[in-house]
Formats: sequence, structure tokens, C-alpha cells
Amino acid sequence: MAQLGVTAMAAPRCRHCGSPLQDVFADLGMSPIANDNVPPERANAMEPFYPLRALTCATCFLVQLEDFEPAERLFGEDYAYFSSYSTSWLEHSRRYVEAMTARWGLDGSSRVVELASNDGYLLQYFAAAGVPVLGVEPTANTAAAAREKGVPTVEEFFGVETAQRLAGEHRADLLLGNNVLAHVPDINDFVAGMRILLAPGGVITMEFPHLERLIALSQWDTIYHEHYSYLSFTTVARIFAAHGLRLFDVEELPTHGGSLRIYGCHHEDAAKPQSDAAAALLERERGSGLTDIATYRAFGERVAADKRQIVSFLIDLKGRGLRIAGYGAPAKGNTLLNHCGIGRDFLDFTCDLSPHKQGLLLPGTHIPICDPARIDEERPDIVLILPWNLREEVMDQLAHIRDWGGAFAARAPELRLFP
Repeated sequence: MAQLGVTAMAAPRCRHCGSPLQDVFADLGMSPIANDNVPPERANAMEPFYPLRALTCATCFLVQLEDFEPAERLFGEDYAYFSSYSTSWLEHSRRYVEAMTARWGLDGSSRVVELASNDGYLLQYFAAAGVPVLGVEPTANTAAAAREKGVPTVEEFFGVETAQRLAGEHRADLLLGNNVLAHVPDINDFVAGMRILLAPGGVITMEFPHLERLIALSQWDTIYHEHYSYLSFTTVARIFAAHGLRLFDVEELPTHGGSLRIYGCHHEDAAKPQSDAAAALLERERGSGLTDIATYRAFGERVAADKRQIVSFLIDLKGRGLRIAGYGAPAKGNTLLNHCGIGRDFLDFTCDLSPHKQGLLLPGTHIPICDPARIDEERPDIVLILPWNLREEVMDQLAHIRDWGGAFAARAPELRLFP
């Protein structure tokens, strides 16, 4: 008999197809907002933690988080991530501009629109080549930085309403978004907006971390509240098709631990047939179990095993009397530190090139974020690289720590040393 006063909670619904969400992909406990660094004067104030639990839709296989805070809270005017502070990401963007300009014949009569254009890190290269550009970016501080680079930027969230307002003057021959598709709470509204803004014969490219790589390499630390969705090619193709768009090509990229660059067009655009690469990836994802709910249900135990390995690894280093500093203050690092309970008892401090993060504390753990010069001053024995996707870049920048016998540690995918 049901207890009086107890009401059963309805299962959350899939943000794409509306099916009930009943299968847990990864439960990472309670966690703060990953990019919500803490000013020192707020160190003793209450800090909100939210459930960090990824669920899988058994109908369309969209892996997703439940909503706890509006996007305006997560991507506010003091957003901490500036794309231009990664030299490897700038080079990736420059090569993309060269490739797209050549492949699609972009020139002064074309228009390129980027969704979530951040600080103008990519559009600056199109603008320099004489291609008209427009950025759409909701965070005030990064939008201001883009305008300082000469990149015209509309400061708002993107969806159908924004697309309808922009479509009169800004229909895009190339409509792009890098690492934004996973960040939108209403993925249907976002994709429907792209169809409105895309010019006839135009091309969409979107880059996002590939769910297949997340599973294969146990990249659970890429799960955080700003990432609403975790995407396979199969599921994204389904979402695009529901809104009159078709994926016709795909590239696999090494960025962010393994990403996809998808190519989309209007459904009726017969000039862009499906590529062999697109057909092959759909088949490979089926073979990898991405259309089988059992694959998603099995992932949680791998997360638990990784947590035990990470904590044991760091306990061993500290037991040997070694001093450990972090490098970077990325969202993925905060997921790892908070889920594993790693605080200043393990990491003395972390460093980041971005002056927008220096002087603040990591959310949850309150590890101080310092200028990288602190590493030379303190000479730690181990530098733990939190943005493991930039491991080679960081190891090149800090190669001199080997002069005092220092070594690096990073997930690859298990946490290990790199002498």
C-alpha cells in the first residue's frame, strides 16, 4: 500500500523524441557547475551542487542530462571559456577555414555564420580572407572579445526565433558550430533554427565529441552540466531528418578525445549525395552497439572502476612524498576532481593560461587557479594535465619541468605517468 503523502515522480522525457528516460548511462553523483569558478571572497559561501546523471533514451539513443538550471545561468555574461587560449585549437580552426573555403568556393559574395562563435577565434580567419561573417554568441564577455577582433556578433541564444529574425539579411552559405550542439537544452529548436537560416544549396558543419569515443575510451569526465547531450552520428542524423535536414558527409577528428565533423544540407538538396564515409560510420556505430540499449547500461561500472584507479594512483604518489600540481581548469577536470573527491589534499594548485580564470578557485574542490609561472616557482614533482585532450600541447609548453626531475600525469584513458 502506498504511503500517504508520497507521490511517485514521473520519468523525465527525452529532449528529442519525448520517450520516457529510464536507463542510466553514468551517475557521477552531485557536482557543481563545471565552469563556475569561485572568487576567493566567496570561498565560504554556499555553493550549489546538482545531480550529474546521464540517461539514455531507449528509442532514439540520445544520451542526455536532466535540466536543473536554465542555459542563461550556465552560459552567463562571465563565461569562463575563451577558445583563443588554446594554440592547437586556433590552428585547428585556421585549417578548417582553409578547407571549407576551398571545398565550397567561398568568397566575398558568400556568407558564413557561426553559432556559439565565442571570442571570434574561428571567424577571424574567414574575415581576414574577405568572406563576410556573422557570429551568434550568448555570452557577453566572449562576444565583446569577438567584436574587438572585428568579428560582427549578435549576442543571443540561437533557435527558431533568432533564425527567423536573422534570415532576412544573413542566410548562410556555410552555417557552422563547433562544440555547441551538445550544449543546447532544446536541441529540436536549435536544429529547426538551422534549417531556417541555411541558404538554399548551403552547407551546415557541426563538430562535437563522438559518443562512440566517449564509451570506447571511458571519457566520462566529459560529462558536465553545460553538456546537455552526448551524440552519435546515428542519433544526430535522426534529429536533423526530423527537421528537414540531411547529413551527407562526415569526418572523424582527433579533437576533444575524438570528435565528428558532420556535413548537413536541406533534405531536398540532390546535389549532395550521401558519402561512403557517412554510410560506413552508420554501419560501424551499429556494430559498436550504439543502437543497443545494453551498451549504455553497461557503461556505469567502467566509471566506478576508473574512479577507484584514479584515487589509488594519486594516493600512491602522495604516499611516496611527491608534490602534485594541476595544469588547466577545464570543465572535464572539474568533473573528474569532484567525482573522485580530489581536493587540495592531492593537488596543491592548478594553472591556466587564461587570465579570466587565474586568481579564482575551482568549483567544489576550491583548488586555486594560478598563472603557469607558479609551476616554475614551486617545482612540483608531478603535473597532472586536466585537459587530457591537449596533453601533447601542454607537455611541449612545460617540457622544462624535466630539468628538475618532474613528470606529467594524464588520463589516456587510464591515469598514468608520462616521464
